[in-house]
Amino acid sequence: MAGSALLVMDVQRDVVDIVGVADSAGSGAGYLPRLRRAIDGARAAGVPVIYVVMRLPAGDPRASARSKVMATVVRAGLFAEGAPGTEIHPDVAPEPGEVVVAKRRASAFSGSDLDLVLRARDIDHLVLAGIATSAVVLSTACRAIDLDLGLTVLADACLDTDPELHRVVTENLFPLWGDVLSVDAWLAAIGSR
Repeated sequence: MAGSALLVMDVQRDVVDIVGVADSAGSGAGYLPRLRRAIDGARAAGVPVIYVVMRLPAGDPRASARSKVMATVVRAGLFAEGAPGTEIHPDVAPEPGEVVVAKRRASAFSGSDLDLVLRARDIDHLVLAGIATSAVVLSTACRAIDLDLGLTVLADACLDTDPELHRVVTENLFPLWGDVLSVDAWLAAIGSR
């Protein structure tokens, strides 16, 4: 899949803890191993893996009180630069040389150099995976279609705290914007299983 990249977004220790990915009975059951398969398959097929993380300066003065989400995030001390919880979960950690993009808001493009990274590598198609479907995945997909980028969403490599919201977005909205596939279907399409 020349021109494609897999974006692994917000799979950080604090986020994984919040959504309860480790809970084998919850909606996150099997999430990290499934995401790991997608990452390993992308690498095997020569598809670049780009990690996106949320990192905010402590007490981020750019976080407006008008933004309910950002005010809550800053008050809770989430995503503070240098905090252990902002690290990418070790089960899906990047290999040396893989790009890690730091963003400042929901979209992978917000306050980051992702667009520059994509242009420098001639990437015109994004394969999205991450937590949460209704936050980073949705926001990034919106921006990607505005930039005329091709889009694939790996539905079972995305996760949300609200399973019904995840279902509605992946079944009703994302198919209007691009392809929605399972990890296994995507791996078969790129010839990596």
